[in-house]
Amino acid sequence: MKYKHSQKQNQRILQITDSTLVVGADVAKKTHVARAVDFRGIELGKDCVFSNDHVGLTKLVQWMKELQRVHNKTTIIFGIEPTGHYWFPMAEFLQGEGIKIVVVNPHHVNKSKELEDNSPTKNDYKDAKVIADLIRNGKYTEPNFPTQVYADLRILMNLREKVMVNFNQVKLRIQNWLDRFFPEYQRVFKKWEGKASLITLREFPLPQEIVSTGAWTILKRWKTEVKRAVGMKRAEKLVAVATTSIGMTQGIPAAKLELKALLEQYDLYARQEEEIMEQVVKLLQQIPGTEEMLTIPGMGIVTLAGFLAEVGNLTDYVHGQQIIRLAGLNLKENSSGKKKGKSTISKRGRSRLRALLFRCVLPMVAKNKEFKALHQHYTKRSENPLKKKQSIIALCGKLIRILHTLGTKRIPYNAQDVMGPVRLTQLQAA
Repeated sequence: MKYKHSQKQNQRILQITDSTLVVGADVAKKTHVARAVDFRGIELGKDCVFSNDHVGLTKLVQWMKELQRVHNKTTIIFGIEPTGHYWFPMAEFLQGEGIKIVVVNPHHVNKSKELEDNSPTKNDYKDAKVIADLIRNGKYTEPNFPTQVYADLRILMNLREKVMVNFNQVKLRIQNWLDRFFPEYQRVFKKWEGKASLITLREFPLPQEIVSTGAWTILKRWKTEVKRAVGMKRAEKLVAVATTSIGMTQGIPAAKLELKALLEQYDLYARQEEEIMEQVVKLLQQIPGTEEMLTIPGMGIVTLAGFLAEVGNLTDYVHGQQIIRLAGLNLKENSSGKKKGKSTISKRGRSRLRALLFRCVLPMVAKNKEFKALHQHYTKRSENPLKKKQSIIALCGKLIRILHTLGTKRIPYNAQDVMGPVRLTQLQAA
């Protein structure tokens, strides 16, 4: 079934009838402003200024119910401009009251604000009316609020991203410390995160301490926790490079305290990342279709968890093209008359989802034979060959459609089924 955005747009417009109360709200941290219009854009009643707490939200609901009664409206559509995170509690509260929540693109609000009064003036009172007008014209989307396992998954993956940012920063700071006080260290340990290396950094990190401790004592300490991959040869090499080290010798007490603090942070973030991934794996086991999606060569747990955290329940999407638009991977073109513009992706979507897909497709082009064949076909075909980056973007869309198919139909990855037997044979023969 081919997905057409125009059909979805028409469905949104048809939802706004003469019995619909359209409410637009400008959201802030503490105080919000709401205004209501009918399907023709005529403002109904006065504006409602309400606080971001239970009293304020109750006031908002009562205000909308009263307008609904006075003007004989049967349904309410409440829309906001999703800037920031302040609207999340309000949206959940209104959903609990049975009120439909929609969102408008902040870019649309900014571009259309002059249509209200032919002025670039911007304020909360004006923005609420602009938002309501966009909604009545069908220029809105229905947010996909994650629930149950998907809500947990989104929170955990967002948390993991923050933890990994801090984790990588700490790793760089430890490397910075080594470059200053023991620059020859990586001649002995190519990766300082190994068990024996961490023991060394915790107990005798400085060259002077290594020389005074001696190779035999160092080896004996290593063997209490590491049984393989380290021996006397490694210990003697460590002592040898420490003897001729050019590392800094001033500020040693402070340097040891700095490294101790960095290693404690390293251990904390490593433990947090491990705990998060344990929970993520348990959540994925509860989601139908994850086992089938993981059969795609090159698809890992972290990538799939990040994808589902951004997208939510795949059964909420009729076609994979909807997810492509959500990611901002749909094409846009600027053409006029005889001039045909250049096609690029719109980027009007979730940047985190786009980045995740791009990072996933890069290794798949090297390891997944079907994606590798498609990449070669896109970049080397005789008619309209794509640049390498354009091909990667096209394959991101292909991956989305495959994930949607496997996740909703719960079938394992099969190149013949997914890409077509004739098509696959032609690509492999090329």
